Amino acid sequence: MAHAYTPGLKISAQTIVRSERRLPLMGDVLVEVGNQVSAEDIVAQTDLPGNVQMIHAANLMGTSPSSVGRFMLKKVGDPVEQEEIIAQSNGLFGLFKSEVKSPISGTIENISDVTGQVVIREPSTPVQTWGYIDGQVIEVMENEGVVIETWGTLIQGIFGIGGETVGQLQTIVSSPNQPLTPELIQTDHEGQILVGGSTVDRQTVEFAIDKGVKGIVCGGIDDRELYQLLGYELGVAITGSENIGLTLMITEGFGQISMARQTFDLLLHRQGMKASLNGTTQIRAGVQRPEIVIPLEKDSNSSLDKDRVIIPSALDVGTQVRLIRSPYFGQLGEVTKLLVEPQSLETEAHVRVLEVQLHNQERIVLPRANVEIVE
Repeated sequence: MAHAYTPGLKISAQTIVRSERRLPLMGDVLVEVGNQVSAEDIVAQTDLPGNVQMIHAANLMGTSPSSVGRFMLKKVGDPVEQEEIIAQSNGLFGLFKSEVKSPISGTIENISDVTGQVVIREPSTPVQTWGYIDGQVIEVMENEGVVIETWGTLIQGIFGIGGETVGQLQTIVSSPNQPLTPELIQTDHEGQILVGGSTVDRQTVEFAIDKGVKGIVCGGIDDRELYQLLGYELGVAITGSENIGLTLMITEGFGQISMARQTFDLLLHRQGMKASLNGTTQIRAGVQRPEIVIPLEKDSNSSLDKDRVIIPSALDVGTQVRLIRSPYFGQLGEVTKLLVEPQSLETEAHVRVLEVQLHNQERIVLPRANVEIVE
């Protein structure tokens, strides 16, 4: 019988989790190898250079470019305020002086006697990289960042929006097939990451935002609700930069889909613990999954913690899969046939394919690269 191998989502009760924390450009690393850090600690920082403004001072003063330097009231490196006079010509008999004012607050970066232009750079923007997870620094990348390692629970999702956040984990439904609704969210859930069951809608997400909830983990969401929440159609290439007020991770797919029992039980078992949640999702090259990480004490003796669960990578007839390409993105199904010989698709691509029966009993043929294994 033919076999194939495809990536799957990781659901690990206890495993090593490493997080690379890298600055967008060279800066200062604030910790050393061996340091214990918390998720909220700043581990590296830098400054993003501000934008520049070009002022044609020679034209404004009616002088030659070579003489601009003589009329400057500020020199290179001097700070200036918006509307501050930075240059002034002598005028005629001391009258009719021409002035040049700075359009922004910043620093004089260059005065050119060739073009007659003055360059002013806006103040730099500080950028800080935080730990994201509680753990130990195991590697320092000089002037760039660090790698932090922890021992804990790792659960990956199928889709998410919003960036990194940290909060106390709280399961507020009684079963994996119970929807997350507004009446379940209370005032004391402020600052927490809430776990739901089968689905969450726009109204509930907006209510959670008003209550100060930091994150939501749920089985599914309707794509129309997602559109209404964001106000625009969201592509599946990459997410994570959405600024809606919380981070959302969907574990199963689009629609009303109950959270997998194993995932639900694992999250319920971690009730009240500190968790790190990241909704960033990248489906194409360089796949990145939304995730929730829950650091643990390494000497835990729980029977549940002894099982390290990773979805198997062997693809066979009967394997449960999730589709990760349009137009069936997020839907679940079962492999009914693995075709050995490559097939030609409508796109004229010649690839190895499989047949999947969706939950609505529809059978479709699609490339093997368009599915991932789920439990």
